[in-house]
Amino acid sequence: MSGPTLESLIEQAAEALLRARHAVAFTGAGVSVPSGIPDFRSPGGLWSRYDPQEVASIGALKGNPRRVWEFLVEAMDFFGRARPNPAHLALAALERAGRLKAVITQNIDGLHQAAGSREVIEFHGGCENFYCMRCKTPHAAAAARAVTAADLPWRCACGGVVRPDVVFFGEGIPAQAMESARRHAFAADLVLIVGTSGEVQPANQIPVQIKHGGGVVVEINLGPTLYRDVTDIRFDAPAEEVLPRLASRTHC
Repeated sequence: MSGPTLESLIEQAAEALLRARHAVAFTGAGVSVPSGIPDFRSPGGLWSRYDPQEVASIGALKGNPRRVWEFLVEAMDFFGRARPNPAHLALAALERAGRLKAVITQNIDGLHQAAGSREVIEFHGGCENFYCMRCKTPHAAAAARAVTAADLPWRCACGGVVRPDVVFFGEGIPAQAMESARRHAFAADLVLIVGTSGEVQPANQIPVQIKHGGGVVVEINLGPTLYRDVTDIRFDAPAEEVLPRLASRTHC
């Protein structure tokens, strides 16, 4: 027996979005894959070639900053070449139309902002901001992209190592991001889960909190995820195909 068609699912999701008073999006790596940024955990992703504990932990940053910066240079190359795809643009259109209050993202690539989204909560920080670990002086992202292999690790004028303002393994979620995410999750009556399987804690609890608060959960993911028990409307389809149609259907 066949399941619902893509068209009927879009109709259901559009109706739910039109009824919602406080809808939010919760996004992960999958939303940026069509932009050329591979999911770190997928085959061919950066974690298949780097040990996260050696290049993305706070211990590694303090103990072997050159190795960490070798990884960061490659990661920033991906980010620097990437451009927003139709999924990012559709989320920005939903916000402009008043259908979406915020995007809570686990991504650090800045593509939601580049697409025009204004209320973006970067749960794990972002690669557009850098600062010195010693004196806390901020440094521009443009300067980070000019760092060469001979410069590693990038150092501040004070001699301290410069780092991106992202959450490394072993660090806590920034208090402001945590508070903003909680505020939106408490108010939300609908969440669009896009491009995340729900494996990363504590971010993965945000859709669960919205569901427990009586909200509708719309999931747009390829393949199985950990949100099976909380999802109300599920698209097993690419976000860059579904979201533009959903935005169009809600008159964005």
